[in-house]
Amino acid sequence: MKKALKIALKIFLVFLGFILIYLIAVFSLSKITVQQEPNTKPEVEIYILTNGVHTDIVMPTKSDQIDWSQKVQFANTKAADSTYKYLAMGWGDKGFYLETPEWSDLKASVAFKAASGLSNTAIHATYYRALKEGDDCKKMMISKEQYDRLIQYINNSFQKDASGNFLPIKTDANYGKTDAFYEANGSYSLFHTCNTWANSALKASGQKCCFWTATDSGIFSKYK
Repeated sequence: MKKALKIALKIFLVFLGFILIYLIAVFSLSKITVQQEPNTKPEVEIYILTNGVHTDIVMPTKSDQIDWSQKVQFANTKAADSTYKYLAMGWGDKGFYLETPEWSDLKASVAFKAASGLSNTAIHATYYRALKEGDDCKKMMISKEQYDRLIQYINNSFQKDASGNFLPIKTDANYGKTDAFYEANGSYSLFHTCNTWANSALKASGQKCCFWTATDSGIFSKYK
């Protein structure tokens, strides 16, 4: 009995130590700033947007470099309205997106899969008519060359069929009339969260970001 208790105590202490180290990493690594690339032309308008937990990257629906509506089709949204000027994209755990509309709906199985990297991922795409800058929405101007890199990063995050088309997820779990879900590449985990993905998108396009972050606050702290 004592031996079993000692083993249980060791497991608990290891788990507690892991959580402590993780929290220290979340706090400290997000404080390290990767600076914006210098001397670039302000040619393309993009935004970062948060709902208080999750960061989206927002881009023009159409530009001379890409028409996102050809890949993320308006017809896949309930509104099917082609007049929206901006498209927000966020990457995350598929179970969270489709099965957890509210935190009270979170299942232990979904949380475990998400934390451990055992579940599939999805991209949530939302169209907007306009955006208003504030604490939850920050604008930045990037060069066309930087936007090319951002396009490539986001394009590579989508699963595709043999013809290169994005794969929409058929679901009734949409958040509104202007959004849709798509199959994504990669695995979600404690070390690669939705905000880690967004931070890497900023890093790929040469924008100010964190060395690493798991939270939206880490990203937005760079844009105060």
